[in-house]
Amino acid sequence: MTTTLERTAPRDLAAELPARLSLTPKSTLAGQLDGAWWPCSRDLEAELPVLLAALDEPWGRITRVTVNPTRWPVVPRTVPMDGRTLHVGRFTEQDPDKLILLSYTVGRWDLLVIPPETAPAAAARLMAAATVPGSVLTSGALMTNETAIGRDLRDTRRRQDTWEGEGGACTSASGDLPDRSTLPPPGNGWR
Repeated sequence: MTTTLERTAPRDLAAELPARLSLTPKSTLAGQLDGAWWPCSRDLEAELPVLLAALDEPWGRITRVTVNPTRWPVVPRTVPMDGRTLHVGRFTEQDPDKLILLSYTVGRWDLLVIPPETAPAAAARLMAAATVPGSVLTSGALMTNETAIGRDLRDTRRRQDTWEGEGGACTSASGDLPDRSTLPPPGNGWR
């Protein structure tokens, strides 16, 4: 059986790019998520070393990662990293938009995984929403909300384009605003 990986960035390039990561600030408020991660591709073997390298300093050594295989075309059992092995678990019961990181010494962290093909504006909204201290929103709820926001934005743009296309915009045939000399003079009465 042959598996083809669809990538938005080649494996070599993914290793050179910094992790697109946003973490919840330290707080006494416990929330559903500890941050958000926006990988460059759906290639876990290429993406996980970049993510974990970014997390080594703030969180310590991560030894295990769990994902829902729904969003990843290939889920390797292990990923080699800097002379050690990272174990990857796959759980269909886990939220498909979440990545769980485990460490023997420090604990567990849950990250929202933003799909690689997400537009930058949408990714920025999701990263900000996932890092609110004490938030009760799950990764699934955040993704559902973003889908609704994206749909609303597309509908608004479509309505605006239709309005302007039907002559709703105040422009001349050339697309310029009318010259002030063609407007009636201001005053209290019309003649």
